[in-house]
Order: sequence, then structure tokens, then C-alpha cells
Amino acid sequence: MQSRHPEEIGYGHVVESYVTRMYGGLPRYLVLGGQRFLSPRWWHTTRFTRQLVDDATAITDEELEALLGYEWRSRLTAGWLIGVDRRERFRTRVGDLLLAAEADYSASAYCFALARFGTPADAEILTSCLDRRLPRTDLYADQPAALGSLLRLDARLGTRHADRFTEPGGPWDAWAEGVERLGHPRHTPAELLRRTDLLCDFADGWTRPAPKPFSRRARARGGVVRGGPRRPA
Repeated sequence: MQSRHPEEIGYGHVVESYVTRMYGGLPRYLVLGGQRFLSPRWWHTTRFTRQLVDDATAITDEELEALLGYEWRSRLTAGWLIGVDRRERFRTRVGDLLLAAEADYSASAYCFALARFGTPADAEILTSCLDRRLPRTDLYADQPAALGSLLRLDARLGTRHADRFTEPGGPWDAWAEGVERLGHPRHTPAELLRRTDLLCDFADGWTRPAPKPFSRRARARGGVVRGGPRRPA
């Protein structure tokens, strides 16, 4: 994947402003990649999260494009900022990057963004990603994040896209067994859904949650969703 330094297009400030800002001796991209902010023992969570939300709101589309066109640290950070602010106009760009990536540390951020968007179009992108990646039992990359995000969307949309991947002895089991032989951890679909829910619910705790889309069952009832609208956190 080709990359271009933001300085070349007049956005040399974006890496220092958004990617390498320090928290407890760690740059933002490492905190995001390691999800350290979820630990109750990390003292910097409040400042980190407030500044992340502020930056996700303030960053321009042009600055995001400059980050997405650079290396994996910048793309990872951009994916998170897009997801936190739910910039759905980046869906196609994020989807293209996800499908083009292989051993790319930023892929999990793209999956997070798609999970935050929460629409059938995002489920289609994640399904395409798993169709391409799960046969690659030699590659441990975005498969866990993609499956976790797809499972979350299935739960919200009332769909079952993930079923054909997670059936016993199916593509997920075959891939997990293959990468386990290479020394990588093996996760169950339930664990991956729980992790994705934790990340998205954490983001919802600092931003306005998206309205829950109608499920197929709700549509069959004439679009009536029992329980009323969900209140913002």
C-alpha cells in the first residue's frame, strides 16, 4: 500500500496533533492499538478519552484523508477518530482500506468504525472481509476484529450474516485452528462480540449513541420497536 507523508500535501501538523500526542509516556496510537484506556488501573483514561472525543469532532475531513494516506499508525488513529465521530461519509474509504489490507495493524480500527456506523452496508463490508481473510490460515490480521464487529451488527440489525462463518467446523473454526498452530491466540465468537461491545459501549459513554436500527422483527410489526428510544449516555 502506497503512502504519502502529510507534509507533502500541506498537512504536516496532523501526525503530532493527532497520532503521537503522549499519555503516561505512551503515544496515542499505542494506547488505541493496545486499548489501554479500558483498564481501570490506567490513570490517564479521562484525559485521554476527552481529548480523543474533542479531536474526533474537530479534525477536518482533509486532515483525516492526510492520515489515511500515510502509514499504519496514522491510519489506525484516523480509523478511531472516524469511528468515534461516526463520519459515515468515510464508509467507502474505510471499507476499501480494510479489504486492501493484509498484515496491517490499522485494520482493527476500520472494523471499529464500521461497527460504530451500524448499518447493513457496514455488515456487507465486514462479510466481504471475512470471505477474503478466513481462507488465509497463514495470516493473523483483521479476522477477529471483523468477526466481532459483524456479530455486533447482526445483533443490532436482526441479521445473521455471521452464522455461516461461526457454525461448528465452519470457516472460523478452520481459521482459528490454523493460526493457533502458528502460536496465535484462539478466541471464541462470544469473546470477540463481548470485546467489540465493550469498545463501542465505551465510546457511547462519551458520545451520543447512534439510534438503534429496526430489526427485521420490528419491521414485521410495522416498524414499532418496544421499549421506546434509547437515551444518550
